[in-house]
Amino acid sequence: MTMALAENFRMNAGHGDTSYANNSRLQMAVLRKTRPFLEASIKDMFKNSDSNSALLTCLKVADLGCSSGPTASLVISEIVKIFYGICQQQHCKLPEIQAFLNDLPANDFNAIFRSVPAFCDGLKREMGADCYISGVPGSFYDGLFPSNTLQFIHSSYSLHWLSKVPENLENNRRNIYMGKTSPPNVFRAYAEQFKKDFSKFLGLRSQEMMPWGRMLLTFQGRSIADASKDIYYAWEIVKDALLDLVAEGLVKEADVDSFNLPHYVAYEGEVREIIEEEGSFAIDKLESFEIILVAPEDDEKQTRSVNTHTKSTRAVLESLLANHFGDAIMDSLFRRFAENMAVYLQHGQKPKAVSVVISLIKK
Repeated sequence: MTMALAENFRMNAGHGDTSYANNSRLQMAVLRKTRPFLEASIKDMFKNSDSNSALLTCLKVADLGCSSGPTASLVISEIVKIFYGICQQQHCKLPEIQAFLNDLPANDFNAIFRSVPAFCDGLKREMGADCYISGVPGSFYDGLFPSNTLQFIHSSYSLHWLSKVPENLENNRRNIYMGKTSPPNVFRAYAEQFKKDFSKFLGLRSQEMMPWGRMLLTFQGRSIADASKDIYYAWEIVKDALLDLVAEGLVKEADVDSFNLPHYVAYEGEVREIIEEEGSFAIDKLESFEIILVAPEDDEKQTRSVNTHTKSTRAVLESLLANHFGDAIMDSLFRRFAENMAVYLQHGQKPKAVSVVISLIKK
């Protein structure tokens, strides 16, 4: 990730009305959906632990792109619960857990650290687990850990964020992403940047993992191969809100033209191709699933749904938008976003979140 992007990009901190901590329902739903994949991956790793005494004494795990809301603790809690269940069945001692929580330096790590003592005490009381948690600030497109140290890596809803905005997007005018009116080179540039970033990610994690370590990754994806026919609805609504502010004279059109999101929704087939070509990992499972974010038809519930979508989008995007357009327009921008979202839902559209989940084994 470029230095400026790495320094400024974060989910909204704290516990306010537009904080990530209070607006990460989708991310929590994705974690619940992928829980069976997590359990299967850990159980498979445990089967091969006879020749791996390190796994039986201290399990070293990393959660990459942890953010600072309830998702940060849920992942570690679930991993400990799964291991506890295995050890109960096998009548063996629960290994110590060393957990590393990673995100970009601007992440609200203080919120995590404040909750760590009580969280670890709870795991000790409930399951007798000795859990040691550390924060690791930095981009996962760089090296994060010493070689050959980790046994399990988890990342959920982070790898759709690119290391940087793709190059040569000057002709992507009146768009902020791969939009309905984007020219073909824009789609190619985003796909190439994702391939470059994801390949680098896989190579780095392979170096950091012990032999036959496991990795479970989940990120936003798309349902069809042709990206131009599966435009991500939320970013289109953000773009329309920005153009509304251009029409009102609150934002310069040139500023919209020069802004593009470092985000890519990949198709299952291209993800498989990149993993196989990079060669560091064997694919255990690779699947896609949808979570339908349905807005009910009655006005009260639809208003609540619009507010939920608006707050969650703001929690994720505000740092990037404010860095480019300034803080002053944020309230106006997301007011427009809510209005446009309401129209989108009134036309019978049903927003959906497509996710790709991958279980990998280090070769």
